[in-house]
Amino acid sequence: MRSPLEGVRVLDLSQGAAGPIAAMMLGEYGAEVIKVDPPGGEWGRKLGPPFIGGQAAAYLGMNRNKRSIVVNLKHLCGRDVLLSLSKVCDVVIESFRPGVLDRLGLSYQALASERPELIWCSISAFGPDGPWRDKPGVDGIVQAISGIMSVTGEPGGAPVKVGVPAADTVGGLVAVQGILLALLARQVSGLGQRVDASLLDSMLLFQTVPFSMFQASGESPGRQGSAAPYAAPNEAFPTKDGHIMVAAYWPDRWRKFTEAIERPELCNDSRFSEIDLRVANRKELHRELSLVFNKASTDEWITRLEAADVVCAKIYDYDSLAREGHLNTEDRFPTVYHPALGKMPGVGMAAKLSSTPARVQRPAPLPGENSIEILTEVAGVSMDLVRHWLSEGVVEQLEQADGLYEAADSTSRR
Repeated sequence: MRSPLEGVRVLDLSQGAAGPIAAMMLGEYGAEVIKVDPPGGEWGRKLGPPFIGGQAAAYLGMNRNKRSIVVNLKHLCGRDVLLSLSKVCDVVIESFRPGVLDRLGLSYQALASERPELIWCSISAFGPDGPWRDKPGVDGIVQAISGIMSVTGEPGGAPVKVGVPAADTVGGLVAVQGILLALLARQVSGLGQRVDASLLDSMLLFQTVPFSMFQASGESPGRQGSAAPYAAPNEAFPTKDGHIMVAAYWPDRWRKFTEAIERPELCNDSRFSEIDLRVANRKELHRELSLVFNKASTDEWITRLEAADVVCAKIYDYDSLAREGHLNTEDRFPTVYHPALGKMPGVGMAAKLSSTPARVQRPAPLPGENSIEILTEVAGVSMDLVRHWLSEGVVEQLEQADGLYEAADSTSRR
């Protein structure tokens, strides 16, 4: 079967993480993605260490399924290049500060007037309107402003940023959702539309559960460490050789849990008999259970609790996670090769489609690796004009790029 987005062409003007992740995901499900790099490559290529052949490993993991063209937007003719490309694309993704593309004559309104079916996705830190519209922001800044740092970390401790670029990643997912909805709407109306995905709004959505609780109670949950403010026990406990995560808060599971740890009297303890009481008396409960878990190793507790149908888990680090048999599969960690850089890192798509699964189209490109073929084969620009743009520094082509992707495609299929 055709890939679900086969025939959709995406122009990726974004840099960093959120936009590139969104465009990569669209490419994994069949879209043709053209990445526009500035001269020297976008700043995300330097997000390191570590690096592979001078390219950040993080960048390579976020930008597969794309071809790259280098366009100098500071050159007067740079606008002409993007106009040529936008006329043959279905989706544009951009993450410039508000107003930047307007000043270049490359606003949504300008491009949509030429191509009404165009879907334009703008990714920003704080949205296109409001007093924070022009406020600069990256993942860490948005995490601070969104409130998530106020609920992350140990009780009484300092605010802690989520250990992954959560705002960027969730922002990319929200952008994909908006683009797909706009594509569905276009099938009915024939018209495109503007999609706005801000990192701030994405992080608020990410916090639906605690914000809903706050809106009802007026009380901020604060920092809970590994615990959840709405249930107990639902947190990590120290064992003889490490830690174990336990979620045994529903009545039946709480009973099975107390029996499995040989402390059945806790089930009817007036402090712990109901879920709201266990939440209110979390410190005492944690102290009681920590004394129990310290008596055996993590593996011993996992075996005992799983036999009693208690939800629990080891706390994995990345090294042990990558070696775990359940996860060490091609669809979760796809093998991708670039003819110049070798094996590239990457994580597979989370949505598993039975008939039209995600498929790695190509490795992340070097800057300008495909400039000539994009202009001539996709945009239909004459070779004479391409040569003129190359000579004037409007676009750049990676030297010795001929045949590079043919080799990459054949290698990635082995």
